[in-house]
Amino acid sequence: MIALYCLWETLANSTLHLIYYGMNDKIEKALQRTTDTRALALGVGTLPRAAELFAELFPGRRAVVIADRNTWPVAGREVHRLLEAAGIAQDEPHIFTDPGLYAEWRFIEELDALLSATDAIPVAVGSGVINDLTKLSSHHNGRRYLVVGTAASMDGYTAYGASITKDGNKQTFDCPAPLGMVFDPAIAAAAPAELSASGYADLIAKIPAGADWMLADAVGAEALDDFSFSLVQEGLQEALCDPSGVHAGNVVKVEQLAEGLLLSGFAMQALQSSRPASGAEHQFSHLWDMEHLKYRGASVSHGFKVGIGTLASTAFLEMLLEAPVGELDIEKCVASWKSWEETERDIRALFAGDPECEVRALKETRAKYVDAAGLCDQLERLRAAWPELRERIRGQIIPFGEVHRRLMAVGAPCEPEQIGVSRAYFLASFRKIPYMRSRYSVIDVAFRCGWMESWLDRLFGRGGIWSVA
Repeated sequence: MIALYCLWETLANSTLHLIYYGMNDKIEKALQRTTDTRALALGVGTLPRAAELFAELFPGRRAVVIADRNTWPVAGREVHRLLEAAGIAQDEPHIFTDPGLYAEWRFIEELDALLSATDAIPVAVGSGVINDLTKLSSHHNGRRYLVVGTAASMDGYTAYGASITKDGNKQTFDCPAPLGMVFDPAIAAAAPAELSASGYADLIAKIPAGADWMLADAVGAEALDDFSFSLVQEGLQEALCDPSGVHAGNVVKVEQLAEGLLLSGFAMQALQSSRPASGAEHQFSHLWDMEHLKYRGASVSHGFKVGIGTLASTAFLEMLLEAPVGELDIEKCVASWKSWEETERDIRALFAGDPECEVRALKETRAKYVDAAGLCDQLERLRAAWPELRERIRGQIIPFGEVHRRLMAVGAPCEPEQIGVSRAYFLASFRKIPYMRSRYSVIDVAFRCGWMESWLDRLFGRGGIWSVA
């Protein structure tokens, strides 16, 4: 089914009008709250909508198609033809041909040079890399853009910000999401299976991320926004129910996957934060990005790193459900809590020899550090909320063994070694995670309650899931 969701602002009275065709109330409500994206065409056969949306969103403007050597024959050439047939003036398409194409600053510079010499509106045809490059370069050059997605590989299509590697460091740069988007799940279903597998791993990460947000809300670290939370979580279980179908290229299942990813992006737009879609599992990916993780000489996809992080986060959440939170000795936790000066020394020792990570860890940890009184308040809140919160988290998460099975079924890595992370390296990563992001998560609970090392021993000790010899 073709569905067109379109929201734009009239020049006459600045009121928002929604033009909606289809049966999806979630997308309709999402577009009413998004800050950047005003139109979405989602469904089999939607590619011709690209010209229609361009004309509606950018009346009278020139276009320039941005693609790579893979996405040009898949959809770029046809989008170029459709724009031409609709009478839309165009620059010559820009096709990245570098076999090492990645979301790196040198390609931003290449695209900036192109866009600075024209007033054409970019039409990005691709997935994560093409979208992020076009998103940031469009922002640099003072214009918005349209994206035609070719794979259900990540949630960044409709998210605010672009993840780009600059000076060897993966960074998120502020920039608006696309003004409009076209996504045909039939094209995405025909893409290499590992792309959908990566998207599936990114989507299943929203399960523990939701539990982390519940915890952050309970201790007063970050309030839960009901709209953004429900936008991500409602329908999530259904979108994740058939990993084998996604792996096989079932168009219906890939469309469900894509919708879940797009809604996650819309939730991040609405809140102007990645909190609705990101928790402890993403912190593993951020750490490994900063440590320049490679597997067999190549970068590891965001989704695959997050998938392993999801297993880590789920394991901790399951141990939390078994922990004696209701009988927590708060005085003992506060007595053993380190001062900021002691914490700073720990960080410098842990990240010695890695100045980039050290600087980030000091900044992020300082932002969420609490003194003894603050820790006491957080733990008292957690203990008081625990009877009801425990049941909410129990209903939220997918059991560890089932997450593992689903990742395997969709063709995503389900063991750390499959992305080049040895078990010893994985254990070392766990010990760094409390310092890597100011965002509160289940790992902060373990750290602040004094359970970190005993939990790691359960995971990595004799008989553990990732036993280290």
